[in-house]
Amino acid sequence: MRRRLSLIPAAFLFITFTIQTDLFGLRTIARAQTKSVPAPTDVLGFTPGDDRKLASWAKVVEYFQKLAATSDRVKFEEIGKSTMGAPFVYVTISAPENLKHLDEFKEIQRQLADPRLLGTRTSSSASSARRAPRADAEVRVPSDSKASQLIKRSKTVVAITCGIHSTEVGSYLSSMLIAYRLASSNEPEVQEILKNTIILLVPSTNPDGVDIVNNWYQKTLGTPYEGTDPPELYHKYTGHDDNRDWYAFTQVETQLVVDKILNAWHPQIVHDIHQQGAFGSRLFLPPYMPPVEPNVPQQIVEGYTELGNYLAKEMRATGYRGITTDSTYDAWSPSRAYSHYHGGVRILQETASCRLATPITVRFDQLRAGEGYDPRKETPNFGPIWQGGEWHIRDITNTMTKVAFLLLKHAAQNRELWLQRFYGIEKDAVRLRRPDELFAILVPAAPHRADVLKILDRGGVEMDAPLPFVAEGVKYPEGTAIIRMSQPNAGFAKALLERQHYPNMRDATGRPIQPYDVTAHTVSLLMGVEPVFIHKPFRYRMPPDRGFAGCTGGGPIEVRVGLYKSHVPSMDAGWTRWVMENGHPFAMTIHDREIEDQEIRAGGLAAKYDSIVIPDQVRAAILNGHRKGAMPDEYTGGLGEQGVKALREFVEAGGTLVCLNRASDFAIEQFKLPVRDVVDGLPRTDFYVPGSILRIEVENSNPIAFGISKESIAWAENSPVFEVIQTTLRAGDQIPAEPTVHVIAWYAKDKDPLLSGWLLGADRVKGKAALVQVDMGKGHIILFGFRPQYRGQSLATYPLFFNAISLK
Repeated sequence: MRRRLSLIPAAFLFITFTIQTDLFGLRTIARAQTKSVPAPTDVLGFTPGDDRKLASWAKVVEYFQKLAATSDRVKFEEIGKSTMGAPFVYVTISAPENLKHLDEFKEIQRQLADPRLLGTRTSSSASSARRAPRADAEVRVPSDSKASQLIKRSKTVVAITCGIHSTEVGSYLSSMLIAYRLASSNEPEVQEILKNTIILLVPSTNPDGVDIVNNWYQKTLGTPYEGTDPPELYHKYTGHDDNRDWYAFTQVETQLVVDKILNAWHPQIVHDIHQQGAFGSRLFLPPYMPPVEPNVPQQIVEGYTELGNYLAKEMRATGYRGITTDSTYDAWSPSRAYSHYHGGVRILQETASCRLATPITVRFDQLRAGEGYDPRKETPNFGPIWQGGEWHIRDITNTMTKVAFLLLKHAAQNRELWLQRFYGIEKDAVRLRRPDELFAILVPAAPHRADVLKILDRGGVEMDAPLPFVAEGVKYPEGTAIIRMSQPNAGFAKALLERQHYPNMRDATGRPIQPYDVTAHTVSLLMGVEPVFIHKPFRYRMPPDRGFAGCTGGGPIEVRVGLYKSHVPSMDAGWTRWVMENGHPFAMTIHDREIEDQEIRAGGLAAKYDSIVIPDQVRAAILNGHRKGAMPDEYTGGLGEQGVKALREFVEAGGTLVCLNRASDFAIEQFKLPVRDVVDGLPRTDFYVPGSILRIEVENSNPIAFGISKESIAWAENSPVFEVIQTTLRAGDQIPAEPTVHVIAWYAKDKDPLLSGWLLGADRVKGKAALVQVDMGKGHIILFGFRPQYRGQSLATYPLFFNAISLK
């Protein structure tokens, strides 16, 4: 007997079910037949992965809207707007019966993420409720039996994030291929994935960059510049640094993903799909190379190791070549791995690139070794060897989609294992602390404490602001923030508040092994807050609920600033622009404009600007820019001699030129300043500071140091260190006609400069200058030997930057 059931009117029909019953009525088989679900080519006009084809963001959004409209496996949501106003979207993909109960599954995830919600009441020596009135109030001990019941009902939640680095175009293209197969296929493997997982797919975490890159690619297609990167940042403020924002949360895109996806769903797995260089491995997968940041739970390390090795093994079994693991990328910085501190593993997938969507040919002898592997030698963590050949965008999308479906297969087939591991991590996080463990972190009042607490609050950290209390024999005033360690996200707080001690890692020759990113992430130091770490339990009482005090700014100042924008894009320029437009807490009116090579070379700058800022960039890029023939003529040449001459005239007429970090070497060299960089050209074995927080002493009677204490911090990363080669002026000295130098900040002679991170060759900086002011004519050149506005985080040194650009 056959009976055909129509779920909706024929005009809107997209699924029918054929129900077949055997002759004895003992068995019913349901078979889903999906119709009219659009393939990407139906909307884009091409198949993602076709050579020389990219899509606009509008077309990507249109595709996902149409997919959701025609498939009951897909739910489309716009959750906000990007930096430049584009729709920020994601889709939830699962079996239809799961999508009908998303609120229920989300609530299960919430309870597993905080096992105290499942617990039975018991007495404790410390408060566990967020605003508990007493430190000896009742707390909840997690119930394993309740957790087991929830785990049996729940699904593995997998977040797939694509397109954060917009020149890695295969990622956002693959998102449509992944979604289409999940929405349309009736293969048993796909059905198993839909049944056992809930997939949160973000087609691009940088929608603006999709169009920036696509527009440039279309403009240069068929020209000698086809496949080059755009001559601008592909994120308005951060460029490639947009995936270094996963603890500071400065950018709207990061905030949307954290607030409305990660914190809302607490995924067990985050699959972050990227591309890497063209001349190394074809594919990187975890496990990550050491070091691992010490606050990452061991279960997380076990999880990404197990899943990464599984993916590599399965890919090799299909005949895929050129796979590396346990190399290249580490698990040190939380700026790239929010999920590692929130119960989920991050699977970073890096696939070799071509020239955007333009194919390339790679010879075997062009392959180059990466950190921890050589693509021309088979080793336990690399192989089989790829012999070279053509490499197309289709190779990239095929790799990305294949890995994604293997990951989803593992998530589906090991559903209970992933959920049990997740629960185990959170259960360990909320347990009562042992006598020898850290009990709580205190955050006393400070000008930028509110900024620190805002970050922690967004990261799900619970904080109390009690009445006066005593801890370890010290009395603390009312309002001191208390962060108890027996809570789900305490490890996130600890990672950002404690100082980092990066291991002294060397290769066989003694050369320092370069960290993948920076080595310090102590937000408390960057923002001028001194936390206190308490190991003994203590009691406290809560007043009526109230907020934490913020910070106030300075007096009214008005300044015209030209921010130098090189056609060799500088991420520090983007961050500087963000700080001036969004991040500064001062009552200062800044009329800022981006100023490019041609305008500077034309001269007459003093009539338009009070200050010009040259952000962190190597001196050759500033002076020479792109070479002729590498880019269209209007994007080549740099400042050149004419630009240097115009900047000199600007300063001598009374302007202020502010040079950040490596840009200071440009100024020293081109203006023949009486200053030298004492670490310029030194090998890493002699001096190395790969993103660390150093201690500086400050002459705070200088106007540039107004609002800064006698001892402060400097974010040092490939930074210059200054030595003055003429007598430093003292107060009251007559200013001669030749350039003169004021030392504003320096590294102490008798103290360890390192506060957090990694520093080799500390003795080379002791007693040397970190910030100097050179008076030239009627104006000034300010040389920063660090980044005072680092990634929108170093609020402690913001005053130095804003005072410098407003110097008269």
